[in-house]
Amino acid sequence: MELKGKTIAFLGDSITQGAGASCQENIFHQVFKKNCGLNEAINYGIGGTRFAKQTVPHDPNIDGLYFSSRVDEMREDVDAVIVFGGTNDYGHGSAPLGCFGDTTADTFYGACYELMEKLINKYPTLPIVFMTPLHRTCEDDSRLKEIPKNLALCDYVYAIREVAEYFSIPVLDLYATSGMQPNIDIINKLFFTDGLHPNDAGHAKIAQKLECFLKNI
Repeated sequence: MELKGKTIAFLGDSITQGAGASCQENIFHQVFKKNCGLNEAINYGIGGTRFAKQTVPHDPNIDGLYFSSRVDEMREDVDAVIVFGGTNDYGHGSAPLGCFGDTTADTFYGACYELMEKLINKYPTLPIVFMTPLHRTCEDDSRLKEIPKNLALCDYVYAIREVAEYFSIPVLDLYATSGMQPNIDIINKLFFTDGLHPNDAGHAKIAQKLECFLKNI
């Protein structure tokens, strides 16, 4: 994909919004914009938001802002769409994981389906790419924020990959290939602020991975 001069929309959570970056210019999509000569990188990131609907109240300001509910508000005059999320569904989402075949945002699998289908209908001729969550500390805990899960982050990563494969949507698997595992102390210090949100070096690494990926689709 030729990137120079393009306008790309980024839908996501706090990392897309810019958490961990020291300034706006160091958010991964703005680094990506500069490195690739984009015309615009549109930030549709909202901290704390999830793919799936929340079934147990968590934050009234964001509980209704699950990803597919925000697609209608996204601009149509873009050249590609990048979606980066899922870590909050694991971290504090109360919706069940569900299973392949679910089609509504009441489960995580269904939310992936609903979001991908909605994006394809809105942007049928454009590249749509999903990025899996980064590794995080405590990613194998079965209980986060007092919500029992008996699941690990990798279960959510697998769901994104499985549903994306059904829709033939390319996936940049940051969970598998980012090179950033914060459960290793030196990596956490180099690339993260808190074991979850990347720092400037982490954002730059995401931008680099995304550039290489998009240039080859």
